[in-house]
Amino acid sequence: MSHQNMKSSSFQNSYVIGVISIVLILGSVVECGTPSSELNAFDYPAINCRKHSAVLTDFGGVGDGKTSNTKAFNSAITNLSQYANDGGAQLIVPPGKWLTGSFNLTSHFTLFLQKDAVILASQDESEWPQLPVLPSYGRGRDAPDGRFSSLIFGNNLTDVVITGNNGTIDGQGSYWWGKFKKDQLKLTRPYMIELMYSNQIQISNLTLVNSPSWFVHPIYSSDIIINGLTILAPVDSPNTDGIDPDSCTNVRIEDNYIVSGDDCIAIKSGWDQYGIKFGKPSQQIVIRRLTCISPDSATVALGSEMSGGIQDVRIEDITAITTESAIRIKTAVGRGGFVKDIFVKGMNLDTMKYVFWMIGSYGSHPDEGYDPKALPEIKGINYRDVTAKNVTFAAKLEGISNDPFTEICISNAKIEVNEVKKKKLPWNCTDVSGVTSNVSPKPCELLPEKEKMDCPFPSDKLPIESVQFKTCSFKSSSFY
Repeated sequence: MSHQNMKSSSFQNSYVIGVISIVLILGSVVECGTPSSELNAFDYPAINCRKHSAVLTDFGGVGDGKTSNTKAFNSAITNLSQYANDGGAQLIVPPGKWLTGSFNLTSHFTLFLQKDAVILASQDESEWPQLPVLPSYGRGRDAPDGRFSSLIFGNNLTDVVITGNNGTIDGQGSYWWGKFKKDQLKLTRPYMIELMYSNQIQISNLTLVNSPSWFVHPIYSSDIIINGLTILAPVDSPNTDGIDPDSCTNVRIEDNYIVSGDDCIAIKSGWDQYGIKFGKPSQQIVIRRLTCISPDSATVALGSEMSGGIQDVRIEDITAITTESAIRIKTAVGRGGFVKDIFVKGMNLDTMKYVFWMIGSYGSHPDEGYDPKALPEIKGINYRDVTAKNVTFAAKLEGISNDPFTEICISNAKIEVNEVKKKKLPWNCTDVSGVTSNVSPKPCELLPEKEKMDCPFPSDKLPIESVQFKTCSFKSSSFY
Protein backbone atom coordinates (compact mmCIF):
# COMPACT_ATOMS: atom_id res chain seq x y z
CA MET A 1 0.00 0.00 0.00
CA SER A 2 1.38 3.44 -0.98
CA HIS A 3 1.61 6.35 1.47
CA GLN A 4 0.24 9.80 0.64
CA ASN A 5 2.29 12.83 1.77
CA MET A 6 0.60 15.87 3.23
CA LYS A 7 1.73 19.34 2.14
CA SER A 8 1.60 20.78 5.66
CA SER A 9 3.94 19.48 8.34
CA SER A 10 1.26 20.21 10.94
CA PHE A 11 -0.77 17.27 9.66
CA GLN A 12 -0.03 13.69 10.72
CA ASN A 13 0.00 10.89 8.17
CA SER A 14 -2.28 7.90 8.48
CA TYR A 15 -4.16 5.47 6.28
CA VAL A 16 -7.27 3.36 6.42
CA ILE A 17 -8.50 0.62 4.10
CA GLY A 18 -12.09 1.64 3.22
CA VAL A 19 -14.71 -0.06 1.10
CA ILE A 20 -13.97 2.29 -1.76
CA SER A 21 -10.33 3.39 -1.49
CA ILE A 22 -7.62 4.72 0.80
CA VAL A 23 -9.21 7.14 3.24
CA LEU A 24 -6.92 9.96 4.33
CA ILE A 25 -7.21 11.22 7.90
CA LEU A 26 -6.30 14.89 8.17
CA GLY A 27 -5.12 17.02 11.06
CA SER A 28 -3.47 16.89 14.43
CA VAL A 29 -5.37 15.41 17.36
CA VAL A 30 -6.03 17.85 20.16
CA GLU A 31 -5.82 16.61 23.72
CA CYS A 32 -9.43 17.37 24.65
CA GLY A 33 -10.92 15.92 21.45
CA THR A 34 -11.66 12.45 20.18
CA PRO A 35 -8.70 11.09 18.21
CA SER A 36 -9.58 9.51 14.91
CA SER A 37 -7.96 6.28 16.12
CA GLU A 38 -10.59 5.97 18.87
CA LEU A 39 -13.63 6.18 16.61
CA ASN A 40 -15.37 2.95 15.73
CA ALA A 41 -15.71 1.94 12.11
CA PHE A 42 -19.13 2.36 10.53
CA ASP A 43 -20.95 2.14 7.22
CA TYR A 44 -23.69 4.45 5.98
CA PRO A 45 -25.83 4.94 2.85
CA ALA A 46 -25.09 7.91 0.59
CA ILE A 47 -25.44 9.06 -3.00
CA ASN A 48 -21.62 9.09 -3.22
CA CYS A 49 -18.72 7.85 -1.08
CA ARG A 50 -15.53 9.76 -0.28
CA LYS A 51 -11.87 8.92 -0.69
CA HIS A 52 -10.61 11.20 2.10
CA SER A 53 -11.75 11.69 5.67
CA ALA A 54 -11.18 13.80 8.76
CA VAL A 55 -12.64 14.23 12.22
CA LEU A 56 -13.63 17.62 13.63
CA THR A 57 -11.22 17.19 16.54
CA ASP A 58 -8.36 16.98 14.04
CA PHE A 59 -8.91 20.72 13.56
CA GLY A 60 -9.18 21.75 17.18
CA GLY A 61 -12.85 21.03 17.75
CA VAL A 62 -13.96 20.97 21.38
CA GLY A 63 -17.22 19.21 22.15
CA ASP A 64 -18.00 20.70 25.56
CA GLY A 65 -21.08 22.67 24.52
CA LYS A 66 -19.40 25.95 25.51
CA THR A 67 -16.39 26.46 23.24
CA SER A 68 -17.10 27.91 19.81
CA ASN A 69 -16.22 25.53 16.98
CA THR A 70 -16.96 27.92 14.12
CA LYS A 71 -13.26 28.20 13.24
CA ALA A 72 -12.81 24.43 13.56
CA PHE A 73 -15.66 23.71 11.12
CA ASN A 74 -14.48 26.32 8.66
CA SER A 75 -10.86 25.16 8.88
CA ALA A 76 -11.83 21.52 8.40
CA ILE A 77 -14.04 22.20 5.39
CA THR A 78 -11.52 24.57 3.78
CA ASN A 79 -8.80 21.93 4.08
CA LEU A 80 -11.04 19.13 2.86
CA SER A 81 -12.21 21.17 -0.13
CA GLN A 82 -8.83 20.53 -1.82
CA TYR A 83 -9.95 16.92 -2.34
CA ALA A 84 -13.11 17.80 -4.29
CA ASN A 85 -11.45 16.59 -7.50
CA ASP A 86 -9.70 13.65 -5.85
CA GLY A 87 -12.55 11.45 -4.66
CA GLY A 88 -14.08 14.00 -2.27
CA ALA A 89 -13.91 14.13 1.52
CA GLN A 90 -16.01 13.47 4.60
CA LEU A 91 -15.93 15.31 7.93
CA ILE A 92 -16.93 13.23 10.94
CA VAL A 93 -18.55 14.99 13.91
CA PRO A 94 -17.94 12.65 16.89
CA PRO A 95 -20.01 12.36 20.09
CA GLY A 96 -20.11 15.62 22.04
CA LYS A 97 -21.80 19.00 21.96
CA TRP A 98 -20.25 21.18 19.28
CA LEU A 99 -21.25 24.83 19.61
CA THR A 100 -20.88 26.75 16.36
CA GLY A 101 -22.05 29.66 14.29
CA SER A 102 -22.81 29.47 10.60
CA PHE A 103 -20.42 27.55 8.33
CA ASN A 104 -20.29 26.82 4.59
CA LEU A 105 -20.03 23.42 2.95
CA THR A 106 -18.06 22.50 -0.16
CA SER A 107 -18.63 20.25 -3.20
CA HIS A 108 -18.06 16.47 -3.24
CA PHE A 109 -18.34 16.54 0.53
CA THR A 110 -20.07 14.65 3.34
CA LEU A 111 -20.84 16.01 6.80
CA PHE A 112 -21.49 13.01 9.06
CA LEU A 113 -22.84 13.27 12.62
CA GLN A 114 -22.22 10.22 14.75
CA LYS A 115 -24.73 8.99 17.27
CA ASP A 116 -24.65 11.28 20.34
CA ALA A 117 -23.06 14.07 18.30
CA VAL A 118 -24.92 17.36 18.73
CA ILE A 119 -24.22 20.48 16.67
CA LEU A 120 -25.42 23.41 18.78
CA ALA A 121 -26.22 26.68 17.00
CA SER A 122 -24.61 29.70 18.60
CA GLN A 123 -26.86 32.42 19.97
CA ASP A 124 -24.12 35.00 19.38
CA GLU A 125 -25.25 37.03 16.35
CA SER A 126 -21.65 37.92 15.49
CA GLU A 127 -21.16 34.29 14.47
CA TRP A 128 -23.84 34.54 11.80
CA PRO A 129 -22.72 36.26 8.55
CA GLN A 130 -25.21 38.48 6.78
CA LEU A 131 -26.51 37.65 3.30
CA PRO A 132 -28.50 39.70 0.77
CA VAL A 133 -32.19 38.99 0.31
CA LEU A 134 -33.16 36.16 -2.02
CA PRO A 135 -33.77 37.41 -5.58
CA SER A 136 -37.09 35.55 -5.91
CA TYR A 137 -38.38 37.17 -2.70
CA GLY A 138 -37.17 40.78 -2.97
CA ARG A 139 -37.04 41.22 0.79
CA GLY A 140 -36.53 39.18 3.93
CA ARG A 141 -39.44 37.24 5.37
CA ASP A 142 -38.97 38.74 8.86
CA ALA A 143 -37.55 42.16 7.94
CA PRO A 144 -37.14 44.04 4.64
CA ASP A 145 -33.34 44.16 4.62
CA GLY A 146 -30.89 41.24 4.43
CA ARG A 147 -30.85 37.97 6.28
CA PHE A 148 -28.60 35.88 8.46
CA SER A 149 -26.84 32.96 6.81
CA SER A 150 -28.22 29.55 7.73
CA LEU A 151 -26.40 27.42 10.30
CA ILE A 152 -25.25 25.03 7.57
CA PHE A 153 -25.00 26.83 4.24
CA GLY A 154 -23.86 26.10 0.70
CA ASN A 155 -23.88 28.00 -2.59
CA ASN A 156 -23.16 26.72 -6.11
CA LEU A 157 -22.22 23.24 -4.89
CA THR A 158 -22.36 19.79 -6.47
CA ASP A 159 -22.62 16.48 -4.62
CA VAL A 160 -23.27 17.37 -0.97
CA VAL A 161 -24.31 14.90 1.75
CA ILE A 162 -25.46 15.89 5.24
CA THR A 163 -26.17 12.72 7.17
CA GLY A 164 -25.40 10.70 10.27
CA ASN A 165 -26.29 7.91 12.62
CA ASN A 166 -29.21 9.95 13.94
CA GLY A 167 -26.93 12.69 15.26
CA THR A 168 -28.63 15.94 16.27
CA ILE A 169 -28.54 19.53 15.04
CA ASP A 170 -30.01 21.88 17.65
CA GLY A 171 -30.82 25.38 16.38
CA GLN A 172 -31.40 26.75 19.90
CA GLY A 173 -34.20 28.75 18.35
CA SER A 174 -35.75 30.24 21.49
CA TYR A 175 -33.39 33.23 21.31
CA TRP A 176 -34.58 34.04 17.78
CA TRP A 177 -38.25 33.29 18.44
CA GLY A 178 -38.20 35.77 21.33
CA LYS A 179 -36.70 38.53 19.18
CA PHE A 180 -39.19 37.81 16.40
CA LYS A 181 -42.20 37.96 18.72
CA LYS A 182 -40.93 41.27 20.17
CA ASP A 183 -40.35 42.68 16.66
CA GLN A 184 -36.67 43.22 17.42
CA LEU A 185 -35.23 41.76 14.22
CA LYS A 186 -33.55 43.95 11.59
CA LEU A 187 -32.59 40.91 9.53
CA THR A 188 -34.47 37.69 8.72
CA ARG A 189 -33.79 34.82 11.10
CA PRO A 190 -31.37 32.09 9.99
CA TYR A 191 -32.59 28.78 8.66
CA MET A 192 -30.98 25.55 9.87
CA ILE A 193 -29.84 24.12 6.51
CA GLU A 194 -29.91 26.04 3.25
CA LEU A 195 -28.31 25.07 -0.06
CA MET A 196 -28.56 27.49 -2.99
CA TYR A 197 -27.91 26.98 -6.70
CA SER A 198 -26.73 23.43 -5.95
CA ASN A 199 -27.33 19.92 -7.24
CA GLN A 200 -26.95 16.29 -6.11
CA ILE A 201 -27.97 16.88 -2.49
CA GLN A 202 -28.70 14.35 0.26
CA ILE A 203 -29.95 15.29 3.75
CA SER A 204 -30.77 12.20 5.79
CA ASN A 205 -30.84 10.22 9.04
CA LEU A 206 -30.59 13.12 11.47
CA THR A 207 -32.62 14.67 14.27
CA LEU A 208 -33.17 18.40 13.78
CA VAL A 209 -34.59 20.43 16.67
CA ASN A 210 -35.57 24.04 17.39
CA SER A 211 -34.53 25.85 14.23
CA PRO A 212 -34.64 29.67 14.45
CA SER A 213 -36.98 29.59 11.41
CA TRP A 214 -37.34 27.10 8.53
CA PHE A 215 -35.42 23.86 9.07
CA VAL A 216 -34.39 22.58 5.62
CA HIS A 217 -34.45 25.00 2.68
CA PRO A 218 -33.02 23.91 -0.66
CA ILE A 219 -33.49 26.79 -3.13
CA TYR A 220 -32.74 27.15 -6.85
CA SER A 221 -31.41 23.57 -6.66
CA SER A 222 -32.02 20.15 -8.23
CA ASP A 223 -31.59 16.41 -7.71
CA ILE A 224 -32.34 16.40 -3.99
CA ILE A 225 -33.06 13.51 -1.58
CA ILE A 226 -34.30 14.30 1.93
CA ASN A 227 -35.09 11.19 3.97
CA GLY A 228 -35.09 9.74 7.45
CA LEU A 229 -35.26 13.07 9.28
CA THR A 230 -36.89 13.64 12.65
CA ILE A 231 -37.73 17.34 12.85
CA LEU A 232 -39.00 18.72 16.16
CA ALA A 233 -40.07 22.19 17.25
CA PRO A 234 -42.66 23.44 19.77
CA VAL A 235 -46.06 23.63 18.09
CA ASP A 236 -46.27 27.34 18.99
CA SER A 237 -42.83 28.27 17.59
CA PRO A 238 -43.01 30.83 14.75
CA ASN A 239 -42.28 29.83 11.13
CA THR A 240 -40.54 26.55 11.97
CA ASP A 241 -41.45 24.87 8.67
CA GLY A 242 -39.91 21.42 8.40
CA ILE A 243 -38.84 21.01 4.75
CA ASP A 244 -39.27 23.80 2.18
CA PRO A 245 -38.12 23.01 -1.37
CA ASP A 246 -38.10 26.40 -3.07
CA SER A 247 -37.74 26.79 -6.87
CA CYS A 248 -36.31 23.25 -6.95
CA THR A 249 -36.53 20.42 -9.49
CA ASN A 250 -36.33 16.64 -9.09
CA VAL A 251 -36.84 16.27 -5.33
CA ARG A 252 -37.49 13.12 -3.28
CA ILE A 253 -38.74 13.54 0.29
CA GLU A 254 -39.33 10.23 2.08
CA ASP A 255 -39.75 8.70 5.54
CA ASN A 256 -39.71 11.89 7.61
CA TYR A 257 -41.36 12.64 10.98
CA ILE A 258 -42.12 16.29 11.66
CA VAL A 259 -43.59 18.14 14.65
CA SER A 260 -43.74 21.83 13.82
CA GLY A 261 -45.10 25.25 14.63
CA ASP A 262 -45.76 25.78 10.93
CA ASP A 263 -46.19 23.71 7.77
CA CYS A 264 -44.48 20.33 7.98
CA ILE A 265 -43.57 20.64 4.30
CA ALA A 266 -44.07 23.78 2.20
CA ILE A 267 -43.32 23.89 -1.51
CA LYS A 268 -42.47 27.42 -2.67
CA SER A 269 -41.21 29.30 -5.73
CA GLY A 270 -40.87 33.01 -5.05
CA TRP A 271 -42.98 35.94 -3.93
CA ASP A 272 -45.16 38.10 -6.18
CA GLN A 273 -43.34 40.26 -8.76
CA TYR A 274 -39.91 38.99 -7.65
CA GLY A 275 -40.89 35.34 -8.09
CA ILE A 276 -42.55 36.09 -11.42
CA LYS A 277 -39.39 37.83 -12.69
CA PHE A 278 -37.06 35.09 -11.37
CA GLY A 279 -39.30 32.51 -13.03
CA LYS A 280 -37.99 29.27 -11.56
CA PRO A 281 -40.72 26.75 -10.66
CA SER A 282 -40.70 23.94 -8.15
CA GLN A 283 -41.44 20.77 -10.08
CA GLN A 284 -40.99 17.00 -10.24
CA ILE A 285 -41.34 16.52 -6.48
CA VAL A 286 -42.30 13.27 -4.75
CA ILE A 287 -43.26 13.13 -1.06
CA ARG A 288 -43.83 9.74 0.59
CA ARG A 289 -44.34 8.30 4.06
CA LEU A 290 -44.58 11.55 5.96
CA THR A 291 -45.88 11.78 9.51
CA CYS A 292 -46.84 15.30 10.59
CA ILE A 293 -48.10 17.01 13.76
CA SER A 294 -48.82 20.73 13.45
CA PRO A 295 -51.99 22.01 15.16
CA ASP A 296 -51.91 25.42 13.46
CA SER A 297 -50.62 24.60 9.98
CA ALA A 298 -50.61 22.21 7.04
CA THR A 299 -49.19 18.76 6.50
CA VAL A 300 -48.07 19.86 3.02
CA ALA A 301 -48.55 23.45 1.83
CA LEU A 302 -48.26 24.60 -1.77
CA GLY A 303 -47.38 28.30 -1.48
CA SER A 304 -48.16 30.83 -0.43
CA GLU A 305 -45.02 32.05 -2.21
CA MET A 306 -45.62 30.27 -5.54
CA SER A 307 -45.13 33.00 -8.14
CA GLY A 308 -42.55 30.99 -10.10
CA GLY A 309 -45.01 28.10 -10.34
CA ILE A 310 -45.46 24.65 -8.78
CA GLN A 311 -46.07 21.63 -11.02
CA ASP A 312 -45.93 17.82 -10.99
CA VAL A 313 -46.00 17.10 -7.25
CA ARG A 314 -46.74 13.53 -6.16
CA ILE A 315 -47.72 12.94 -2.54
CA GLU A 316 -48.58 9.54 -1.08
CA ASP A 317 -48.80 7.57 2.16
CA ILE A 318 -49.35 10.51 4.51
CA THR A 319 -50.18 10.38 8.21
CA ALA A 320 -51.28 13.56 9.95
CA ILE A 321 -52.30 13.80 13.60
CA THR A 322 -53.62 16.93 15.31
CA THR A 323 -52.86 19.04 12.26
CA GLU A 324 -54.83 22.02 10.97
CA SER A 325 -55.08 20.72 7.40
CA ALA A 326 -53.81 18.05 5.05
CA ILE A 327 -52.72 19.45 1.66
CA ARG A 328 -53.23 23.21 1.61
CA ILE A 329 -52.99 25.48 -1.43
CA LYS A 330 -52.26 29.10 -0.50
CA THR A 331 -52.27 31.90 -3.07
CA ALA A 332 -53.64 35.38 -3.75
CA VAL A 333 -54.27 38.05 -6.34
CA GLY A 334 -50.85 39.45 -7.22
CA ARG A 335 -49.06 36.11 -6.94
CA GLY A 336 -49.24 35.10 -10.58
CA GLY A 337 -47.61 31.75 -11.26
CA PHE A 338 -49.42 28.43 -11.13
CA VAL A 339 -50.12 25.34 -9.04
CA LYS A 340 -51.04 22.46 -11.32
CA ASP A 341 -50.70 18.72 -11.82
CA ILE A 342 -50.80 17.90 -8.12
CA PHE A 343 -51.44 14.24 -7.24
CA VAL A 344 -52.22 12.95 -3.75
CA LYS A 345 -52.88 9.31 -2.84
CA GLY A 346 -53.30 7.63 0.52
CA MET A 347 -53.85 9.97 3.47
CA ASN A 348 -54.66 8.79 7.00
CA LEU A 349 -55.80 11.80 9.02
CA ASP A 350 -56.81 12.11 12.67
CA THR A 351 -58.03 15.31 14.34
CA MET A 352 -57.96 18.10 11.80
CA LYS A 353 -59.82 21.33 11.01
CA TYR A 354 -59.83 21.03 7.19
CA VAL A 355 -59.10 17.96 5.08
CA PHE A 356 -59.15 19.84 1.77
CA TRP A 357 -58.19 23.52 1.95
CA MET A 358 -57.53 25.91 -0.91
CA ILE A 359 -57.55 29.66 -0.50
CA GLY A 360 -57.15 32.45 -3.05
CA SER A 361 -57.01 35.34 -0.59
CA TYR A 362 -53.91 34.56 1.45
CA GLY A 363 -52.53 38.11 0.99
CA SER A 364 -49.13 38.99 2.48
CA HIS A 365 -47.19 40.88 -0.19
CA PRO A 366 -43.48 41.83 -0.11
CA ASP A 367 -44.23 45.50 -0.92
CA GLU A 368 -46.64 47.72 -2.83
CA GLY A 369 -44.96 46.94 -6.16
CA TYR A 370 -46.89 43.73 -6.87
CA ASP A 371 -49.16 43.54 -9.92
CA PRO A 372 -52.84 43.27 -8.91
CA LYS A 373 -53.55 41.85 -12.36
CA ALA A 374 -51.18 38.91 -11.81
CA LEU A 375 -53.62 36.07 -11.18
CA PRO A 376 -52.51 32.56 -10.22
CA GLU A 377 -53.55 29.50 -12.20
CA ILE A 378 -54.75 26.65 -9.97
CA LYS A 379 -55.77 23.53 -11.89
CA GLY A 380 -55.39 19.76 -11.98
CA ILE A 381 -55.53 19.07 -8.22
CA ASN A 382 -56.15 15.37 -7.54
CA TYR A 383 -56.86 13.51 -4.28
CA ARG A 384 -57.69 9.85 -3.81
CA ASP A 385 -57.89 7.23 -1.03
CA VAL A 386 -58.38 9.46 2.01
CA THR A 387 -59.48 8.41 5.50
CA ALA A 388 -60.08 11.10 8.10
CA LYS A 389 -61.68 11.15 11.54
CA ASN A 390 -62.47 13.80 14.15
CA VAL A 391 -62.58 16.50 11.48
CA THR A 392 -64.21 19.93 11.88
CA PHE A 393 -64.79 20.61 8.18
CA ALA A 394 -64.37 18.33 5.19
CA ALA A 395 -63.30 21.16 2.92
CA LYS A 396 -62.83 24.89 2.51
CA LEU A 397 -62.29 25.58 -1.18
CA GLU A 398 -62.19 29.29 -2.03
CA GLY A 399 -61.04 30.28 -5.50
CA ILE A 400 -60.80 33.79 -6.90
CA SER A 401 -63.99 35.33 -8.31
CA ASN A 402 -62.65 36.03 -11.80
CA ASP A 403 -60.03 33.29 -11.61
CA PRO A 404 -61.62 30.01 -10.42
CA PHE A 405 -59.64 26.94 -9.36
CA THR A 406 -60.39 24.21 -11.90
CA GLU A 407 -60.03 20.48 -12.55
CA ILE A 408 -60.28 19.48 -8.90
CA CYS A 409 -60.76 15.72 -8.45
CA ILE A 410 -61.50 13.87 -5.19
CA SER A 411 -62.23 10.14 -5.06
CA ASN A 412 -62.62 7.46 -2.42
CA ALA A 413 -62.59 9.77 0.61
CA LYS A 414 -64.28 8.89 3.89
CA ILE A 415 -64.40 11.77 6.34
CA GLU A 416 -65.88 11.51 9.83
CA VAL A 417 -66.93 14.95 11.02
CA ASN A 418 -66.64 15.76 14.71
CA GLU A 419 -69.94 15.17 16.52
CA VAL A 420 -69.97 18.73 17.87
CA LYS A 421 -69.58 20.19 14.37
CA LYS A 422 -72.01 17.96 12.48
CA LYS A 423 -74.67 20.68 12.32
CA LYS A 424 -72.27 22.94 10.42
CA LEU A 425 -71.90 22.75 6.65
CA PRO A 426 -69.06 20.24 6.08
CA TRP A 427 -68.16 21.60 2.62
CA ASN A 428 -67.65 25.29 1.79
CA CYS A 429 -66.93 25.94 -1.90
CA THR A 430 -66.73 29.11 -3.99
CA ASP A 431 -65.18 29.72 -7.42
CA VAL A 432 -64.02 26.14 -7.94
CA SER A 433 -64.94 23.35 -10.36
CA GLY A 434 -64.24 19.63 -10.63
CA VAL A 435 -65.65 16.19 -9.87
CA THR A 436 -65.88 13.72 -6.98
CA SER A 437 -66.51 10.00 -6.64
CA ASN A 438 -67.30 7.91 -3.56
CA VAL A 439 -66.82 10.79 -1.14
CA SER A 440 -68.61 11.29 2.19
CA PRO A 441 -70.01 13.49 3.52
CA LYS A 442 -71.59 14.61 0.26
CA PRO A 443 -69.46 17.29 -1.43
CA CYS A 444 -70.65 20.72 -2.50
CA GLU A 445 -72.60 21.17 -5.76
CA LEU A 446 -69.56 22.67 -7.51
CA LEU A 447 -67.92 19.22 -7.29
CA PRO A 448 -70.62 16.89 -8.67
CA GLU A 449 -70.57 13.15 -8.18
CA LYS A 450 -69.21 10.92 -10.94
CA GLU A 451 -69.67 7.19 -10.34
CA LYS A 452 -66.91 4.58 -10.25
CA MET A 453 -63.96 6.84 -10.90
CA ASP A 454 -60.46 7.08 -9.47
CA CYS A 455 -58.65 10.40 -9.64
CA PRO A 456 -55.39 10.06 -11.58
CA PHE A 457 -52.00 9.34 -10.03
CA PRO A 458 -48.93 9.03 -12.28
CA SER A 459 -47.54 5.56 -12.96
CA ASP A 460 -44.22 6.76 -14.37
CA LYS A 461 -41.21 7.48 -12.14
CA LEU A 462 -39.43 10.78 -11.70
CA PRO A 463 -35.66 10.69 -12.40
CA ILE A 464 -34.82 11.21 -8.71
CA GLU A 465 -36.73 8.03 -7.79
CA SER A 466 -34.17 5.92 -9.64
CA VAL A 467 -31.21 7.22 -7.63
CA GLN A 468 -29.89 4.49 -5.33
CA PHE A 469 -27.65 4.85 -2.31
CA LYS A 470 -24.18 3.35 -2.13
CA THR A 471 -22.72 1.84 1.05
CA CYS A 472 -19.98 4.17 2.28
CA SER A 473 -17.50 3.61 5.10
CA PHE A 474 -15.37 5.13 7.79
CA LYS A 475 -12.74 2.94 9.44
CA SER A 476 -10.80 3.55 12.66
CA SER A 477 -7.19 4.54 11.94
CA SER A 478 -3.68 3.77 13.15
CA PHE A 479 -1.34 6.72 13.53
CA TYR A 480 2.33 6.22 12.69
